[in-house]
Amino acid sequence: MADKLQGQSLTYENPPHIVGQGSIVGPEEAEGPMGNSFDLVCEDVKCGEKTWEKGEKKMVSDVIDYTLGSSSISPDDIDFIIAGDLLDQLITASFVSRDYDIPFLGVFGACSTIIEALNLGSMKMDGGFADCVLCFASSNYQTAERQFRTPIEYGDQYTSNKQWTVTGSGAYLLGWLGGQVWITHSTIGKVIDLGVKDTQDLGSAMAPAAADTILQHFMDLNRGPQDYDLILTGDLGRIGKKNLNTLLNEKNIELGDKLQDCGAMIFSDENKYGAGGSGCAASATLVASHIIPEIIAGNLNRVLVVGTGALFSPLTVLQNESIPSIAHAVVIEKIPEGG
Repeated sequence: MADKLQGQSLTYENPPHIVGQGSIVGPEEAEGPMGNSFDLVCEDVKCGEKTWEKGEKKMVSDVIDYTLGSSSISPDDIDFIIAGDLLDQLITASFVSRDYDIPFLGVFGACSTIIEALNLGSMKMDGGFADCVLCFASSNYQTAERQFRTPIEYGDQYTSNKQWTVTGSGAYLLGWLGGQVWITHSTIGKVIDLGVKDTQDLGSAMAPAAADTILQHFMDLNRGPQDYDLILTGDLGRIGKKNLNTLLNEKNIELGDKLQDCGAMIFSDENKYGAGGSGCAASATLVASHIIPEIIAGNLNRVLVVGTGALFSPLTVLQNESIPSIAHAVVIEKIPEGG
């Protein structure tokens, strides 16, 4: 085996390069604090299509075209597509992938999906089973809300702890040649459930999984906060981020300003967006549009990205089940000269 397993973490002997990446968001995300970072913006949340679901598919197709166009990769070069979304049967990822003559692996990690996809793609490449992998994930406020909670038309009222699903998609090309950053490590999370049942408060449900994965990552690699310029969670929001800090402090881990959250960075208006953003697109768009460029520019060198996901469905909520959660992590670093 080419990669070395330490606990739940893998160290890649042949780290795959991120040779291309792209992001697309809806109009509200573009008006937020990170709005100038995104590569593409949909003029409306349906992306000119007749339904929300068709709009999400169009959005993903557009960002894939952008990512391919900004790299030296063609669809014929890609060995696998690894992708997912929040909708039943992964209809966005599946319907997009039918347009390509490429083997497809659909994955679901809720809002951690893009990090799961990048981890699996890195394993395939370091293990010698692929030379190029396309990973993408998406979410849409309208499609996700009416599937997981209530249709927007019902006028469901936001509470202060509820998060706003990010409309957007991020795509990543893993290869050997080109790019200025690579993936050096992965940590695969466990399903953690501490009994939270409030679907308005997903940050609190996911924070224990994020804490577990971060602690495991540090233990596996004999590292700590000092080894990272930034530790970025996917979509805990402001409340989940606060809970994560509390859980880590109990283990004598102080992250301070090194801890940031994609959802909270994308949506900062608490009066409108509650605790911040959520959804697959939170980490998928922000890492592609802001974090990787910051690494390339030399403002960051090594970043730990922890994708977080709440593994519930409307059926489990109606059956009064609690909300199991997962967190997967990936380390993105600038490729050293000669690397």
